[in-house]
Amino acid sequence: MTADDREYPERPWVGIGVVLFRGEEVLLVQRGKPPRVGSWSLPGGAQHLGETTQTAARRELLEETGLEAGPLLLADVVDAISLDARGQPHYHYTIIDYCGHWHGGEATAGDDVAAVAWAAPQQLPAYKLTKAALDIIELSRAKLAETLR
Repeated sequence: MTADDREYPERPWVGIGVVLFRGEEVLLVQRGKPPRVGSWSLPGGAQHLGETTQTAARRELLEETGLEAGPLLLADVVDAISLDARGQPHYHYTIIDYCGHWHGGEATAGDDVAAVAWAAPQQLPAYKLTKAALDIIELSRAKLAETLR
């Protein structure tokens, strides 16, 4: 699967995202490949055929950051659709986001990631995250807090 396969797709691509917390800090990755090279986001990637979504989440997290998560909760499912000037879907991803707490490993950039960072809530504006990423971080923070009650 190449970036070209994802442009003007015949069907949505299933993407997996992970919102990983270490205390109040959330893990961010700087994208090293298209789309959105150089922008900061959450770790994740494409689900492989025959792979469960949770297995994909754990694999992507480990490949991109060298980290492992404890138990994962489903945070949300988000449709990311980018239209071209003619109104045709240029990219279409259905992103299944999981959330959890850091369990082990040292954060290092791997796979298609240029850099990794642990960011406290007050530091998030400096990373210029999309509204969707900020929303899923807050939703995940709330869901994980509920499980501690």
